[in-house]
Amino acid sequence: MVVGTGSHVGKSMLVTALCRSISRRYSVAPFKAQNMSLNSWITKNGEEIGIAQALQAKACGVEPNADMNPILLKPKGSHISQVVILGKPFADKKAGDYYDSIESMAAVVKEAYERLAHAHDVIVIEGAGCAAEINLYDRDIVNIGIARMVRPKMILVGDIERGGVFASIYGTLELLPDDIRPLICGIIINKFRGDIKLLEPGVKQLEELTGLPVLGVIPYMDIKIPSEDSVSIRDKKRNGHPIRIAVIRFSHISNFTDLEPLEKYADIRYIEPDEDPGEPDAVILPGTKNTIDDLNEMRSKGMDKKIVAIAKKGIPVLGICGGYQMLGKEITDNGLEGTVGAVRLRGLGLLNVTTHFAMYEKKTCQVEKIITGSGDILGPLRGQKIRGYEIHMGETESTVHAFGNDGSLSPNGLIIGTYLHGLFENENLRSSFLGYLYKRKNMIFNNTDEGDKIEELARFVEANIDMDSIYCMLEN
Repeated sequence: MVVGTGSHVGKSMLVTALCRSISRRYSVAPFKAQNMSLNSWITKNGEEIGIAQALQAKACGVEPNADMNPILLKPKGSHISQVVILGKPFADKKAGDYYDSIESMAAVVKEAYERLAHAHDVIVIEGAGCAAEINLYDRDIVNIGIARMVRPKMILVGDIERGGVFASIYGTLELLPDDIRPLICGIIINKFRGDIKLLEPGVKQLEELTGLPVLGVIPYMDIKIPSEDSVSIRDKKRNGHPIRIAVIRFSHISNFTDLEPLEKYADIRYIEPDEDPGEPDAVILPGTKNTIDDLNEMRSKGMDKKIVAIAKKGIPVLGICGGYQMLGKEITDNGLEGTVGAVRLRGLGLLNVTTHFAMYEKKTCQVEKIITGSGDILGPLRGQKIRGYEIHMGETESTVHAFGNDGSLSPNGLIIGTYLHGLFENENLRSSFLGYLYKRKNMIFNNTDEGDKIEELARFVEANIDMDSIYCMLEN
């Protein structure tokens, strides 16, 4: 089990790497009891799980399933989250109400873990946030709860980039419950920059203070794998590329991993609804867990008018999922999507579609579609296939589709809406979209093969940690 001194210290990355490494010797599966994230993935069975666990399953060479992330919490605002149990939406709950039902959630977690453990030799468990959340010990299921349930060998990860790594590691260990601390078998320091010799005295003293080995110091790396949650947006660096794509950063932004395949080829700028988008080469409205509230916020801050003005200049505008819904003429909600009750809202009016939220049902499925759109972006691909996955509530009525029976587009083909997540994982669509943007700037787009990023990550981690000690943990 990999736990951390805080959020975003590299637990997901390390679990992904360990899953790939250990799967060379054993049958391995990932597990995260409870995940709070708006970046999710749909399994072949139509189950919704955190995208990190889907990636970790890929690292293991196994098909993702809901047992790997039995509870997924998707924040909607006003301290309310949609609770997804074993891949299916269960209910919208406030934090207090959710914790009142924690015993039943723990039972779900236990059963899911046992099914995985029965099917595999090794389970690599990921904790959440800081392992020493002392205010949550009586109701925690993702760190202390699963540790007590399973009694795994545990590794504690600290992030040196944030500063104070020795204090955060030592403090976390000191605050762990007496029955959990003995399970910690080693420490890993992540995101190191600089001369390792300067760190060595501190590493030695930390080992003396804790009685635990430091299994490795992992240098800062720039290996691109899908981000687990919106905390990662703050760490994204703009690259100054001449192709500039503006992405609206909604308050409830979800599945922004859809856009990460573009980061190598363009300058991706996440802009708040009250910011000036400038003069981008394209605008993308990504997914959102709360279409109604985010549309209202965008309108109250004038971003809707700015997007319409950009579209009128012939700049491509793409809406995915909730972003697609906003591009239409109207959205009606029976109090299911937003937090303001039943409403009827005017959309941006850039696409001739209307969306209705009438039932508490979510469409979750992997799909393959034929490109049916026209124009300079989709026209050259007409008749070709693309793959993706859908995660949405609401139904959208459209007469001119972009991908089979999905989506919509404007008469000039430059405004495109779709429910398909993972759109730019398709090389043909990615190349056509970027090729069009490059051509407008008299540039030539060259798509390059990124290779197996998971394998690259695993090899990098293996080179910087004591894998022999980790195998000893597994075998003793």
